[in-house]
Amino acid sequence: MGPQYALAWLRQVLGVPQAAPWWQWVWRALVLPPEQRPQGWPLLAWLGRHIATVLRAVSVVFNLILEPLRITLRGLDALAALINKPKTTARIERSVQLLMRYPSLRWLSLGLAMVAAMIVMTTPFNWFGQLLFFIFAWALSLVVRRLPGRFPALALAAVSLLATGRYAWWRVTTTLEFETLAQAVLGYGLLAAEAYTWLIVVLGFIQTAWPLKRAPAPLQGAAQSWPTVDVFIPTYNEPLSVVRPTVLAAMALDWPADRFKVYLLDDGRREEFRAFAAEVGVQYIIRPDNHHAKAGNLNHALQKTDGELVAIFDCDHLPTRSFLKTAVGWFQRDPKCAMLQTPHHFFSPDPFERNLGTFRRVPNEGALFYGLIQDGNDFWNATFFCGSCAVIRREPLMEVGGIAVETVTEDAHTALKLHRRGYTTAYINEAQAAGLATESLSAHVGQRIRWARGMAQIFRTDNPLLGKGLTLWQRICYSNAMLHFFFGLPRLVFLTAPMAYLFFHIYIIHAHAFLLALYVLPYIVQAGVANAHVQGKYRHTFWAEVYETVLAWYVALPTTLAIINPKLGKFNVTAKGGLVERSYFDWTTSLPYTILMVLNIAAFGVGLVRLFWWNTDETSTVVMNLIWTAYSLFMLGAAVGVAAESRQVRKMHRVAATLPATLYLPDGRALHATCTDYSLSGLGLQLQQVPSAQWQALPVGTEVHVGLWWDDCEHAFPAKVMLDPGRGTLGVEFENLSKEQQIALVQCTFARPDSWTHWNDNQEPDRPLLGLQEITHLGAQGYHTMWTALKNHLRDRFVKNRPASVPT
Repeated sequence: MGPQYALAWLRQVLGVPQAAPWWQWVWRALVLPPEQRPQGWPLLAWLGRHIATVLRAVSVVFNLILEPLRITLRGLDALAALINKPKTTARIERSVQLLMRYPSLRWLSLGLAMVAAMIVMTTPFNWFGQLLFFIFAWALSLVVRRLPGRFPALALAAVSLLATGRYAWWRVTTTLEFETLAQAVLGYGLLAAEAYTWLIVVLGFIQTAWPLKRAPAPLQGAAQSWPTVDVFIPTYNEPLSVVRPTVLAAMALDWPADRFKVYLLDDGRREEFRAFAAEVGVQYIIRPDNHHAKAGNLNHALQKTDGELVAIFDCDHLPTRSFLKTAVGWFQRDPKCAMLQTPHHFFSPDPFERNLGTFRRVPNEGALFYGLIQDGNDFWNATFFCGSCAVIRREPLMEVGGIAVETVTEDAHTALKLHRRGYTTAYINEAQAAGLATESLSAHVGQRIRWARGMAQIFRTDNPLLGKGLTLWQRICYSNAMLHFFFGLPRLVFLTAPMAYLFFHIYIIHAHAFLLALYVLPYIVQAGVANAHVQGKYRHTFWAEVYETVLAWYVALPTTLAIINPKLGKFNVTAKGGLVERSYFDWTTSLPYTILMVLNIAAFGVGLVRLFWWNTDETSTVVMNLIWTAYSLFMLGAAVGVAAESRQVRKMHRVAATLPATLYLPDGRALHATCTDYSLSGLGLQLQQVPSAQWQALPVGTEVHVGLWWDDCEHAFPAKVMLDPGRGTLGVEFENLSKEQQIALVQCTFARPDSWTHWNDNQEPDRPLLGLQEITHLGAQGYHTMWTALKNHLRDRFVKNRPASVPT
């Protein structure tokens, strides 16, 4: 009775006719000018004048409601502090290490845990019992996550899997009663998408259960007995400005000079590169064709060289001086070690970081793989070869036929072949090289398409679940890595599933909304708590959805086609070193999720109509679908924001730093300074001993020298002043550097052993609710950016196509 009276009052206030359509309500409420508004508007005007007071009152009520929650959280923190005693935690840690050390105990514990888990997952609860399970699991997780050591990660994963299992069992046994073919098709499609996520969650927890955190092994014997190393730098169409620094850094690796050689592998067969190789004194190899792209280039070089070990660097990855000393020790310690991988580190922002403004503040897309997953793989002897920043033993590599050429992800496939032969691999999570990230969203998407297609090809042609030579754990690690790239279709399902109900009133989950919430919320919350604890340092909560939303459409088709016909598709080189000369909106790349955005906005609008007019007897169902759609809209908004390409005109990326430096002036003065950023073309300086108020600006073009240090030895580089605002802050550009000075500059900057050690020290911690708030803000900002770009695009087209006025 209440809603009918309220609608009648509102109809009278707004002056809406009895049978008026919904759009007249909107028109009367928002569009009519003030002088035509009906008598009831003074109430709304009063609310407008006192909106601050109203909001404060709402805030007070909200805080009162949340106060019991805050008290509970403080109590749980106190309980965690009570448990967190050195003796208790040390005893727990020793027990867990004992289980992980002995396979028999590990299997026995796993078996008992699985039996207990199945009982918990399949026991039917009423709504109150399920609510208690939710509260207890949540409280337990908040206590456990405060404890130190590795045990909390395993405990949180176990609780998350219990919640996932309960939801999955309930979904399969209770919610699949469909009355029509459309309901069945859409309902089972959603279930399949959810089942995919459950599988990835389970495999992911296994893969990262015990990160090995391997340390470098000390080198054995005299330097003249160390293995010989061939350093391969493959290139195809990259400019010399990108390749030159990598070659110079490789030339100065800290290794006996007669025991390593640097090879520039030029598949572009460019005379400029031949001349450069001759100038700096490195080997230059070309081949008559480009068969099998990068893999073929490397295999051709393997036939022309004979080093015991092969180090491979993409042509934009500059190795530090310590790379070989960090990596080679494990080949001496373990004769079966066939490959050692180090992280891919990027000193330039990728499109997500640049366009959303998260560079060095939020972990980038690859941080999870190189920071956690590879360390987890290493425990199971399943480290993947990633194509660069790695060392491979020549003998086992030749035994498997060289670098794999059957798929476009030749690196992971090569590691799989080595593991099938019984060889071991290793991973050292220390950034020993750094390179350029993809400059544009289109290039980034193209790179991910190749990775997705290649992993699907391997899954189809050399499935790790089948065949000989792999342990169970290796099969799980490889399968999870390959299945991960099938996220395209499930993500598209999640972005469109609420539309079935909102547009067509089709039920795809046969359950009351309240009961659905009681089962799905523990699953989502526990997975979030566990992932924030385990992965938070490497990927912040909710950011996986942003990455997948951008890429879903583009990886869905290639992975599907690769399963059907693995020979489809070809290797594409990821462009590096390009410029973004002007800011623009990438309408082409953003088109798929722009369409999804429009559909979700329309669905949300229809949902509001259902909430107030059409389905007033299904309020909870409508609200749940509206919340789901709103979440998708914010993710799509963030995805749209990535398509707004920011201007990037530096040919050489600047790296923020704090390095001692000396500025030598033309009059003979030497001033102590700090290098605040550097590139291979110039650097920024902050003078130390001269007060900024007394500093007289140097004219642009003034010739100076800048001193930097490498192994306690100072190197002076000629430069000219390009910027001096008069505050003791200078920008200088190098000029006329000799070959020796170019090598020294690389060693003083990019190739320092500690160059990337503290790169992430200022990175923000993962705080899930604040992360959701930030993504919501980025989503809203993305819509604003897109709307502005659309207006500018239409204006430009209108102005361009408008006929010129003819003077009379």
